[in-house]
Amino acid sequence: MLYSLENDRLCVQVRSYGAELRSIKERADETEYIWDGNPQWWKYSSPVLFPIVGKLQDGKYRVDGQEYELPGHGFGRISEYELVKREADYIEFALKWSEDTLKVYPWKFQLNVAYALKDNEVEVIWKVQNLDDQEMVYSIGAHTAFRCPLVPGEEFGDCYLTFNQAEDNVNMPLNSKGQFLKTPGTAHLQGQQLELDYEMFAGDALAYKGLKSDVVTICSHKSEKKVSMVAKDFPFWGFWTPAQGGAPFLCLEPWQGHADYEGYTGNFKDREGSLTLAAGEEQSFHYTIKIG
Repeated sequence: MLYSLENDRLCVQVRSYGAELRSIKERADETEYIWDGNPQWWKYSSPVLFPIVGKLQDGKYRVDGQEYELPGHGFGRISEYELVKREADYIEFALKWSEDTLKVYPWKFQLNVAYALKDNEVEVIWKVQNLDDQEMVYSIGAHTAFRCPLVPGEEFGDCYLTFNQAEDNVNMPLNSKGQFLKTPGTAHLQGQQLELDYEMFAGDALAYKGLKSDVVTICSHKSEKKVSMVAKDFPFWGFWTPAQGGAPFLCLEPWQGHADYEGYTGNFKDREGSLTLAAGEEQSFHYTIKIG
């Protein structure tokens, strides 16, 4: 089911499948900011990554001596959510544990995903609840695909990223199966601007640990259109477009957690980026998409 939120500035569409943001359109000139999920390139628009971010080693993880399997980025993006609240400028969905989820993820949980429309901004709020009687382990992340370029007639190479703090960081490189290598990468992010070209994504996502910035903006050298992701207190960021090049979008991805390191066979709890939540407790995260 597809739902709409509107105000004087923006029209937003969200679907219950995956609780996924599908559209942000400016009312003034009909500019669309979100990739439409055309499967020619990538069938998602802004999936919620839960209860893992990225890919596990061999698709498997271990809890208390028991082995489980999860697909890349978990099941949150491929689940139907229940609508729990809807207003003109706010909508909220919930995904709750089931006997099926317990087979692949051994905790009772509830994940609420909400979208709040405020002027030229869309705030995204996640609330993770541990409904179990034991400590729960998870990761969560965003994977929002923005049209890039934003203006028809421009090219991907006309665009660049800006960061609100000066950076001096090298990427975490991935192997061909989607696991991180422990050796530093060669994509040196330096200063407050990163020019975009398709070749820089030939080895998959550009992922960084410990960026100083909490605002990343897609800009163009040829027009004034821009869109920002404001994500405070996220320890990892990813930037991605399909490795073959040519796709008209770029994903901005603040993460709480990341894919396994190559060869990891330890406990799920001990992975870098794994979060823990005590029985009966809840934890919230949020980020904001700002137009202009």
